[in-house]
Amino acid sequence: MNNFKYTLSIFIGACSYGVLASIVKTGLQAGHTVYELTGSQYLFGFLLLLLTIPFIKRVKISFKQAGALMMTGTALSLTGIFYGLSLDRVPASLAIVLLFQFTWLGILIEALFERKWPSKNKIISAIFLILGTIFASNLISSSGQPIQFDGLIYGLLSAITYAIFIFASGKVATGVPSIQRSIFITLGGLLILVFIAGPILFKTGIHLDGLWKYSLSMAFFGAIFPIVLFAIGTPKIDAGLATIIGSAELPAAIFAAMLILGEEISRIQMFGIALILIGISIPQLRFQKFSRSRLET
Repeated sequence: MNNFKYTLSIFIGACSYGVLASIVKTGLQAGHTVYELTGSQYLFGFLLLLLTIPFIKRVKISFKQAGALMMTGTALSLTGIFYGLSLDRVPASLAIVLLFQFTWLGILIEALFERKWPSKNKIISAIFLILGTIFASNLISSSGQPIQFDGLIYGLLSAITYAIFIFASGKVATGVPSIQRSIFITLGGLLILVFIAGPILFKTGIHLDGLWKYSLSMAFFGAIFPIVLFAIGTPKIDAGLATIIGSAELPAAIFAAMLILGEEISRIQMFGIALILIGISIPQLRFQKFSRSRLET
């Protein structure tokens, strides 16, 4: 039951992060820039998490642990930046497929760290996830926008940094309470954005009119919910499984686009979503079978 709770935590966190894309799109349509939206997202998220300090359990944390947690947040923040740059240079369907290479990259990172070959069910799951991503992102039927080579690089970089975030969130300072960990992770994401976007916003200025509406919702769905829920779940299950569950982000993003933006979901996309959900389910079904067999012996 406990493992299901942690799995569900990661699943909800991934779905929350999937909703973020539709909020960003509405913010862009309102005239805000990616840097304005992302920077204010982490600023609001950090400030809101700070408000919880008097009410949460805290432990003494070393400079090494704090630095490692902030670097973890940097990986998530860079994912948003790289993904945005990729979207600007290649078709959205291709950018999504590039980002979702984090599925097998996360399994590979775990295999290298643990120094053992991935299990058969994880490999099968990864195949379902990759095929499902191709169909769900509508890559097969999409065309039109030219492809720039640096857009491919940015897309792959977003996959690498997202895989690193999921892996690190389950390995770094796991003895620190989840909310306290999340504060440092969010701070790391905020600082790298200030470093990268600060000079740009200083030159161009910030469009503040109505920004808070998008910033606040982005803070919850893009910073607080996914970071806290991943901080709760990822230390309790292996990194490869956490990466697989994180693939729930794409189906959530598609359904959010339907509900928030009024976009239609094609049959091909539904087929892809079904493949992704099967891919997520395979390790869970195998794990439950293994757990029951251990209880019976």
